[in-house]
Amino acid sequence: MAEPFKNLINPRTVAHAGAHLQRVWPGFECQRFERQAGHGLDALEFKARAMQLADALEATLPSDFATACDLLEASLAPPLPLDAQGEPIALAADRQDEGLAGWVVWSMGEFVARRGVNGDVPRALACLHALTQRFSAEFAIRPLIQQHPGVVLPTLAEWASDPSAHVRRLVSEGSRPRLPWGLRLQALVADPAPTLPLLRVLQDDVSAYVRRSVANHLNDIAKDHPDLVARWVDEHLRGAAPQRTALLRHASRSLIKQGHAPTLAAWGLGLGLQGEAGLSLSTDHAAVGDDIGLHVTLRSTARTTQPLVVDYAVHHVRANGGTSPKVFKGWKLALGPGELRLLEKRHSLRPVTTRTLYPGSHRIDLLVNGQACASAHFELLP
Repeated sequence: MAEPFKNLINPRTVAHAGAHLQRVWPGFECQRFERQAGHGLDALEFKARAMQLADALEATLPSDFATACDLLEASLAPPLPLDAQGEPIALAADRQDEGLAGWVVWSMGEFVARRGVNGDVPRALACLHALTQRFSAEFAIRPLIQQHPGVVLPTLAEWASDPSAHVRRLVSEGSRPRLPWGLRLQALVADPAPTLPLLRVLQDDVSAYVRRSVANHLNDIAKDHPDLVARWVDEHLRGAAPQRTALLRHASRSLIKQGHAPTLAAWGLGLGLQGEAGLSLSTDHAAVGDDIGLHVTLRSTARTTQPLVVDYAVHHVRANGGTSPKVFKGWKLALGPGELRLLEKRHSLRPVTTRTLYPGSHRIDLLVNGQACASAHFELLP
C-alpha cells in the first residue's frame, strides 16, 4: 500500500526543522518546538500538520519579525536545482544536512504570511523570495496580495524578470485567482486585469515549470471570464512558437471541453461537422464499477479537410433525480474530404471521490467542435 500523502510531514520532518533552526540560532527552544509541532501528528491530515508546524514556529521564533526571517533564511538549503526542461529536482537525501527544503517550507511560509500581513510587508516578500526557491510560497503570498496589492503586485512585476525560475513561477502561481488549496483572491476573480501584464511577460519563459503555471492561471481566469481568455488566445496564437502554442492549448482546455464558441474559433474549430455523426454504446445497461464502450462514426461531406475536436458529455443522474453533464476528452483529428472514420473508447463507471454515481437513465452526447451531433442512452443499475 502506498504511503499516505499526509506522511510527507512527519516526526522526522519536525526533528529536521528543529535541528536546522537550532544550528543557526543556538538559543532556539528545539524541544519545545518539537513537542508542539509533533503533538498528536498521527491523527492530523496533511494541511493540519503543516499549520501545526507553523503554530510551533510562531511560538518559538523571535518576536522581532525581521530577526525571525533572518533565521528562517539562514536555515535553508541551497535553491533546488532545475532539470534540462526547467523542472525542479527534489533535494537528495544525502544533501538534507545542508539545510531545509521541501514540504516543511510550506509551514515556514505560513509563519511569514501570518506575521508579515500586518507588519513589514517588504521584509515578508524578501523572505518568501528565498523560501519559494526551496519549495513554493504560492500559498503564503496570497494573504499579502489580498491585503496589500499596491505593494505586492509591483514586486511581482519585478520578479517576472528574476534569474530564478522558482521566483518567476511564484509570480504566476501565487497570483492565480482560484489556486487549489489556496486562499481565493476574490478581487482577481472579479477583475483579473492586474495580473495580465505579468502573464504576458511569462508566457514565453524558458522554463516549462513557469509556462505551465501561466497556462493554469489563464485556465483559472477562463472560469469567470471565458471571452477574455478566448481573446487572449486569438491574439497570442498568431505566429506563436510551438512552446507558446502548447501553453495556449493547455490554457484553453476547459473552454474547449465546454464548447466555448470564441475559443473554438480561435483554434480554427469554429465550424461544426460538415457531414454525419453517429454514436452507439456497447450495452444499454451497466452497473457501477463497470465500463461501457463508445463507438463513434464520422462521415465527411466536405471537399476539404476538417480539423475536429471530438469529446462527449455524460449526463449523470443526481441525487434529486435531475441530471448534470460532465464533459470528457475524446479525440483530436483531421477528417479528410469524404472520409469515414471509426472511433472507439471505453468509459469508466467506477466511483471517484469527486462524483457519486446514482442509478437511472444516463444520456451521452457526442460533441464535435463543441456541438452536440449524436446521442445515446444507457441505464445505470443500482
